[in-house]
Amino acid sequence: MSHLWSITFMVFLAVVRLNADEGSARLLLSKQIHNKYLVEGMDIVVKYNLFNVGDGAATNVKVVDNGFRADDFDLVSGQLKYKLDRVAPGANTSQTVVVRAKKFGYFNFTAAEVSYSGEGGSGVVLTGLSSDPGQGVIIAARDYDRQFSAHLLDWAAFAVMTLPSLGIPFLLWWSSKSKYESIATKKD
Repeated sequence: MSHLWSITFMVFLAVVRLNADEGSARLLLSKQIHNKYLVEGMDIVVKYNLFNVGDGAATNVKVVDNGFRADDFDLVSGQLKYKLDRVAPGANTSQTVVVRAKKFGYFNFTAAEVSYSGEGGSGVVLTGLSSDPGQGVIIAARDYDRQFSAHLLDWAAFAVMTLPSLGIPFLLWWSSKSKYESIATKKD
């Protein structure tokens, strides 16, 4: 019986806690890498989506991503640290950043961090982390070109090498055809 009372008490505390949080802001941040292939020296598109799923507005919202170090990446476009004054309840916003990898190999894409305050001005700063894309492989540019280039030089070499095996029988046929056509026209 005491076990049942303790479970009931825990459920009561959870419900009271949920009711106490009503009217507060709750931000969710997602971080997505949009490239299918991550290649050294090529652009990598990273999109941040920020959702307010709470009942109140979030103020003084700061998003920071320290995962793209200057040693490993060049910032091409966008900002890795940005600030929003207010995110209304039920609203969302997105930010896109383009970086360029300087090195190839395995790279751990870490989570971005969001910090914000509720609209009530209570002074409490809430902090959260984005979704974590995890570990990715940045392919060397030469390997990417080897696999996905048009291989025009290879095709030109192939054409030159197959030309004798196709050209010589064609020339033999053409000479015999011309020879028999000239004989046929002389007989008429």
